[in-house]
Amino acid sequence: MLARIGAILHSSERSGRGSCRMRGLCVLAAGAILAVSGCARLDEPSRSKPGDRSGTSAPSATTRSASASGQGGASPSGGAVASEASNSPVAGGSPVGGGRGRVEGTAMDRQMAMFGAGCFWGVEAIFRKQDGVIDTAVGYAGGHTADPTYKDICTDQTGHAEVVRVEFDASVVSYETLVDLFFRLHDPTQLNRQGPDIGSQYRSVIFYYTEGQREIAQTVKARRESSGKHRRKIVTVIETAPTFYLAEDYHQQYFAKRGLENTCHVPSED
Repeated sequence: MLARIGAILHSSERSGRGSCRMRGLCVLAAGAILAVSGCARLDEPSRSKPGDRSGTSAPSATTRSASASGQGGASPSGGAVASEASNSPVAGGSPVGGGRGRVEGTAMDRQMAMFGAGCFWGVEAIFRKQDGVIDTAVGYAGGHTADPTYKDICTDQTGHAEVVRVEFDASVVSYETLVDLFFRLHDPTQLNRQGPDIGSQYRSVIFYYTEGQREIAQTVKARRESSGKHRRKIVTVIETAPTFYLAEDYHQQYFAKRGLENTCHVPSED
């Protein structure tokens, strides 16, 4: 059985598509092999119709009340949230990231950020470890069709990117720190792909909610470009936050729910 798993992994690497998914799903379960590559999900719950969100748990209290801007009121950039996050809030509303959190007795400065950096499983796993992050949700954004499903975006015809929406406490972690982490956790010089994951849904993109976020994102991008750390041009696109469509519950906190190691993204030290 172990030999078969090795063969599957080797095959996925040679195929050039979806091996990030493959490595995350090649596990032993009840004496059987679960092997899934790219957009072909053997264990993904079936969907009765494109607009059906059945199987998605109810939104948490913290995310249900959050506006698209993440700062209360209407979004300055016109961004909207079509579906709210399904992951449960942390008790007491404290940040999910390990290490330093909010100083007791101080009020949270809740804000939102949205990033696309390839397979959203690994991107979410990394952001959830960041101090000051309150909650996360994975979804789809930046396309031209309403209420897309995972199968829809895998056709590479809807224009959506796999994204992670990050709710954070700005009194603990700055937006600039999150943008810097975004650049370190993927290769921003790859166009419409990340490693073996190929398609516009894996593009490198920062969706900003405010003009302040736009300026910070552009500054950090320029700093990375002039640092000499990348041999090729950075292709990350910086755009105003569009409607966020919540991904199926199956994808939320994918690695954590299954006790798997994040095999998609590993942040660089620079």
